[in-house]
Amino acid sequence: MWRFCTNVFISVLIVTGLYLLLWKQRLGDVTVSMLERLLNIKHEKAFMIYHEYFRGYKEIFFVTAIVLVFLLLLWRLFRWMRKYFKEINQGIDILLADDGVQICLSPEMMPFERKLNAVKQTLEQRKAESALAKQRKDELVMYLAHDIRTPLTSVIGYLNLLEEAQDMSAEQRAKNLHITLEKAYRLEEMINEFFEITRYNSQQIKMSKAPVDLCFMLMQLSDELSPVFSRRGNFIVLDADEQLIICADADKLARVFGNILKNAAAYSYPNTEIKIFAEKSDDLIKISFQNKGDAIPAEKLSALFDKFYRLDEARISDTGGTGLGLAIAKEIILLHGGSIQAFSEDGTITFTVELPASD
Repeated sequence: MWRFCTNVFISVLIVTGLYLLLWKQRLGDVTVSMLERLLNIKHEKAFMIYHEYFRGYKEIFFVTAIVLVFLLLLWRLFRWMRKYFKEINQGIDILLADDGVQICLSPEMMPFERKLNAVKQTLEQRKAESALAKQRKDELVMYLAHDIRTPLTSVIGYLNLLEEAQDMSAEQRAKNLHITLEKAYRLEEMINEFFEITRYNSQQIKMSKAPVDLCFMLMQLSDELSPVFSRRGNFIVLDADEQLIICADADKLARVFGNILKNAAAYSYPNTEIKIFAEKSDDLIKISFQNKGDAIPAEKLSALFDKFYRLDEARISDTGGTGLGLAIAKEIILLHGGSIQAFSEDGTITFTVELPASD
């Protein structure tokens, strides 16, 4: 706009100057003198030519001047517009190049620059998400093949042993059959977990929410898992408000708390307590699970909820978990509109679940 107004102002000055200098006789004497020299005529005749052809047709000169100035202004405007289209074209080339370079345009093209950079960031984000999805799919296949292979190999080994050792005693055969069945159950459990995490990823899980007595649920889980804790002398201490009611999918929420408690049982020091706290704060219900155990490095805390992650790499799939328990717990909590975090400080590991309180 400034450039346009400046050109209009200059154009007005040019036309006004031509009018004042030519048609107000400011340059009349100069014009007459030039006619005298060029045509070699007397002053009177030169003055008559100037008066008849210059001042007599001043309207034509005035219109011609206006047209010329207008054409000059139009040419400059088209030149500017061409420059702007060229900048936009270069910006689109940078957008398509996908080289991480920011798009920079003229100051007056700032709105286009912002939009092009926003589109570039969106495309880069979608590309990164696509690459991450492909990586996760490849990891899923890799981990699936690795984790299933161990119990499957055991099942095949024991079945071959049962088939080949015809003289095996009945007692030994029953023992091997029992082990084979345990391995087969373990394999079925792993496949079910793989199938379940795939359903969460594809958002095929439906929630069936209803009022849940949170304190009663935690007490029931503590009783059900007491044999797991007693193996290493661990025990649960529950501190929860008995009036806590939450609107949630009871089965899935119990799955979350069960996974956290099993994880605490696996990594707690022997003969130590596992504390459960539940309280309401503002519009949130906060449930914390604390146990004593080896400190978890800060860089590993966020990875605890990643698929197939095992804090202890020595725990192979045949003896440990699939690494999906906490990942499934996180997906369930997110579906409830809550959050789940892990903390480690001074030998105390804390898992905190926050859920929206019931109305």
